[in-house]
Amino acid sequence: MGKLHYVVEQTYALLHHFKRLDVRWERRPELHDAFVSVACGLICRRRLKKHRS
Repeated sequence: MGKLHYVVEQTYALLHHFKRLDVRWERRPELHDAFVSVACGLICRRRLKKHRS
């Protein structure tokens, strides 16, 4: 349980670096979901770029 808990907390911390996701400003949930998807894509891209270097 502790290992899974750490991964979830780390994911939330990474997503909160994107200020727009910290507080939900969008009225439509589709927009919020889209911004979360973009943020996850950027996080993955940064990790892969760092891993390749």
